[in-house]
Amino acid sequence: MKVRLLIALTASICISAPAIAADDGGALFNNSGCGSCHAPAKSGIGPSLKDIATKYAGDKNAQAMLEKKVRSGGAGSFPNMPMPMPATPSSVSDASISSMVTWILGQK
Repeated sequence: MKVRLLIALTASICISAPAIAADDGGALFNNSGCGSCHAPAKSGIGPSLKDIATKYAGDKNAQAMLEKKVRSGGAGSFPNMPMPMPATPSSVSDASISSMVTWILGQK
């Protein structure tokens, strides 16, 4: 089941993200499949957007660090998550990732 979810998430990011304007982080997030793991206020497979924004509020390095994590994937920032975050496909531009991270950090 987890493998199927990961495949579906990766496929949706590959197909959807390039077609969306890079300057609209919310639309990029909503149409890229990120919501499959990240909800606005409740943790699930991944931490909630509110938890991410709260954790990194005031951290001047958060934008760059999260952009790298979204691009490369990873684990360990939030304990007890059921699976690591997968890497984002190269078909999603760095500008799109930057827009999404900026939008996520604004979710409080």
